[in-house]
Amino acid sequence: MAGNILDSITKQYNSLTRSGKKLADYIFTNTASAQYMSITSLAESCGVSEATITRFCRGLGLSGYNDFKLALAKCERISNLGDPSDIPQTINAEDDFDTMCHKLYASNIVSLNETLEHLNEKTLNQAVDLLSTARHVYCFGQGGSMVMAMEAWARFSTTTSNFIHIEDSHMQTMAAALASPQDVILFFSYSGSTKDMEEVLELAEEQKTPIILVTHFPKSRAAEFANVILQCGYSESPLQSGSIAAKVGQLFLIECLFYGYCRKNPEVRAAARSATAQAIAKKLL
Repeated sequence: MAGNILDSITKQYNSLTRSGKKLADYIFTNTASAQYMSITSLAESCGVSEATITRFCRGLGLSGYNDFKLALAKCERISNLGDPSDIPQTINAEDDFDTMCHKLYASNIVSLNETLEHLNEKTLNQAVDLLSTARHVYCFGQGGSMVMAMEAWARFSTTTSNFIHIEDSHMQTMAAALASPQDVILFFSYSGSTKDMEEVLELAEEQKTPIILVTHFPKSRAAEFANVILQCGYSESPLQSGSIAAKVGQLFLIECLFYGYCRKNPEVRAAARSATAQAIAKKLL
């Protein structure tokens, strides 16, 4: 697809179905915000089905909804460093070092504040209860979210050997196929919408393995499988994929889960943390 995505929609507007025109009208009015929405949220906002959105995207010559969001982001105002320029924290090449650092700091604070606002005590306790009673906890994610899964595994490894991290998506699928209701899958997916994720979670659901999902989109494909959903803050543009600010909120949730987990059996957890700290101390110069 060549040119601006909005121009392409305009050219095809008269040939669109009624629901297609309804979607197009919403996009024209909410171009800036639509790029941050999941397909489920967009469908609810403009009153059409997800299937309509998928057909709409493919009719524009795009591979799917994520490709469409990226095209929307590109037709908005973009800074000379490639980020969306509609937020105060956007970094520009002209910013001096001090300004750049303060903007990045502000982005991380936004992420933490939004994550705290989304945090629900009942939901967090449900997640902690599942983690505390699980035989094994599989920490999964793909791409940048795989790094978050590894962070969770590394954090909990200081107090228990029950947490397992697997990087390869094929091996994740195999582990999910052999998991049981006594296990838990702690899955990280900012978008909540990837093919590999869907394969793993479908298997986990078949095995009746409880799923804790950490995501930005509580209305997403992954959320349909989850027993507990923890929502991280910060609205990441498709042009900001892998941003640290989006990860900061997830790290905060990991820390909340960790201390909630330790509180369930404080003496045992404290002893385990002391043992691992002492073991690591021998490796330090």
